[in-house]
Amino acid sequence: GVNGLSGEQRSIISRCTKTVYAKYFSNPKKYPVPTMRDFYNEILKQPEAAAANLALQLELYIEGALDVFAHPTNVDTSNRFVVYDVRDLGKQMRTFGMMVVLDQIWNRITSNREKGKRTWLYIDEMQLLLTNKFSSDFFFELWSRARKWGAVPTGITQNVRTLLDSSNGQRMLSNSDFIAMMNQHTNDRLDLAHLLNMSDRQSEYITNAESGAGLLFAGNCIIPIINKFPKDTEMYKIMTTKIEEITPKAPDV
Repeated sequence: GVNGLSGEQRSIISRCTKTVYAKYFSNPKKYPVPTMRDFYNEILKQPEAAAANLALQLELYIEGALDVFAHPTNVDTSNRFVVYDVRDLGKQMRTFGMMVVLDQIWNRITSNREKGKRTWLYIDEMQLLLTNKFSSDFFFELWSRARKWGAVPTGITQNVRTLLDSSNGQRMLSNSDFIAMMNQHTNDRLDLAHLLNMSDRQSEYITNAESGAGLLFAGNCIIPIINKFPKDTEMYKIMTTKIEEITPKAPDV
């Protein structure tokens, strides 16, 4: 809801969460991790009217058409390299899906920290995580705390305008120690120059810049860069996102 959860609802959720995890925590090797369906069934057992209302709101995500996160995962999330793709999530599932993914990532970060491992986190099209209040707040908190917990978050975006339209996005960008800027549209360039205190001379390096050229912002230094990757390599074929280089050419008629 607009006003979030009530105190009564929070108490019910806390009670049910504790109950469904009790077996798992007593013997993780014997009992499986509980799912959203287990949580839903536990809420149905509660006597309060608020519990019935919570169950009704959850029904669509447990028994209905949007039950994609209600089952045990079929992906080994302990793999060294894990990719989460939220592109195909519909509008109704976008917020819920992004929250699930961000929560899983944070759990992995904390788990790796206990093992003395760093976590390398790359977020492509990061502006999408800032278009919703819930995922934006969660993502901002993750971004702010990640480095202290041994993670190295890297955001990637071609849509600087959407990023800068978010107050969380502005704070994340201004607090970043390392920023690589390529060619920018006029409005984006002006906003970046204001946010990062760039001079007109420095801004010229991201004005009509060629591929691979731009500015590197590292700490208190802003350095012009040129990094032209050779196109006749297998690595380039893997990395390129240009459609004319990905799609095979049609034979001449």
